[in-house]
Amino acid sequence: MSKRIFSPRPLSFSTPTPYEPRSFDDPVAAVDALEELYERNTKFLTDAFVSLGRNGTPDKRFRACYPQVSLETTSFGHVDSRLSYGYVASPGIYTTTITRPKLFRHYLKEQLGLLMRNHGVRITVSESATPIPLHFAFGEGAYVEAEIAENIELPLRDLFDAPDLTNTDDEIANGSYEPGPGEPSPLAPFTAQRIDYSLARLSHYTATSANHFQNFVLFTNYQFYVDEFCAWARQQMAEGGNGYTAFVEPGNIVTPAGADKPESDLTLARLPQMPAYHIKKKGHGGITLVNIGVGPSNAKTITDHIAVLRPHAWLMLGHCAGLRNSQTLGDYVLAHAYVREDHVLDDDLPVWVPIPALAEIQVALEDAVEEVTGLEGYDLKRIMRTGTVATIDNRNWELRDQRGPVKRLSQSRAIALDMESATIAANGFRFRVPYGTLLCVSDKPLHGELKLPGMATAFYRTQVNQHLRIGIRALEILAGMPSEKLHSRKLRSFFETAFQ
Repeated sequence: MSKRIFSPRPLSFSTPTPYEPRSFDDPVAAVDALEELYERNTKFLTDAFVSLGRNGTPDKRFRACYPQVSLETTSFGHVDSRLSYGYVASPGIYTTTITRPKLFRHYLKEQLGLLMRNHGVRITVSESATPIPLHFAFGEGAYVEAEIAENIELPLRDLFDAPDLTNTDDEIANGSYEPGPGEPSPLAPFTAQRIDYSLARLSHYTATSANHFQNFVLFTNYQFYVDEFCAWARQQMAEGGNGYTAFVEPGNIVTPAGADKPESDLTLARLPQMPAYHIKKKGHGGITLVNIGVGPSNAKTITDHIAVLRPHAWLMLGHCAGLRNSQTLGDYVLAHAYVREDHVLDDDLPVWVPIPALAEIQVALEDAVEEVTGLEGYDLKRIMRTGTVATIDNRNWELRDQRGPVKRLSQSRAIALDMESATIAANGFRFRVPYGTLLCVSDKPLHGELKLPGMATAFYRTQVNQHLRIGIRALEILAGMPSEKLHSRKLRSFFETAFQ
């Protein structure tokens, strides 16, 4: 006897009450409306999930969509030509979906305010057609009882929307997105689902919440820098903060200004893959340090995700191989160009695309080196060299036939070699995040100069502290600049989104 398999009857959709679009000429009111709509729609989904877990099999699907903001311009009139963001280049309709408006409140107020001021237009807040995945509706730190999910007989994907990879790509940022006929143009470099995806990954990789991340970021590839950063940050807190408000460690362990220890005794059983540490200021104006470990894959992964927070600058501080005999261990390398043999970004940013040095970053780094070391002018050349940094994906390149790599390094005029700097700079270029690199020479493999164990200990003890202080000081200099000066027009292509 044959068995017949019946497909379940398609379920109808249950959605929140339709939201009537609203128009605003005040950015604060517009962001308030975005928050209200987002909270309403995510609560609809989470309440439906909990109710299903208690009441059994449903007879409908549940869907709620992201908020969106839109504007329309009809003029080709030019705005201030010095601006790098905050305007649209041509008439048309522009829109973007929005997630986590509370997290992005300051950013959204600035971006919407610039558009209102530069174009004299109103902003419309409405519901988009992009569903909010149930996974993202719960947000960070949510805990779902296993028994609730177990009581739901149908697969969750039959009842709720799941993350959709077609909405989590980087086509807009890569400059490859083309709206269909009659479709609006993108207003922001990332869609709401792409942002939600990265926010979830940030928490996973760094063990800190996205709301702790600051707008000025240091990346390093050694634990020594973390140890020095933590010691410095704790000292700031013990002294009352010195302008900073709190220090946050993995596990969201907070030490407030004026305290000499964290608020709780919680400690992580193990550190995450790329732990992050944050010394905070109002408006996310402080500094985040991330230990990315070794290799271009980690460097790309973490910058892919931090980019959605729209930081104002990120810098790479780490160790490198010095390639010139005139260099000595402990010398600094200020990158002004990059040789990209990391390969992890080849599909997103072709290697023929130049990665330019950004004047604002370069000057801040050089000024910080002068200030911390006490050297300037010609004397500074004794300990710092500006030049090309090569980034590769093979840590043991020395074990192969060296003639090809050495020839390429020589032809490129490279003065240092590492595994992360070009990746971080290239992703900064790709995502319009100002970037820079200051490395410290820790060995000279082409010249047979390696550190012995005792030498290594002394080197790290003396040099890492100074190097870190330079990086912190450079970011403090950058934080003192107006954001419109820091964000360079070099990073903008022919067709750019209005949001920074």
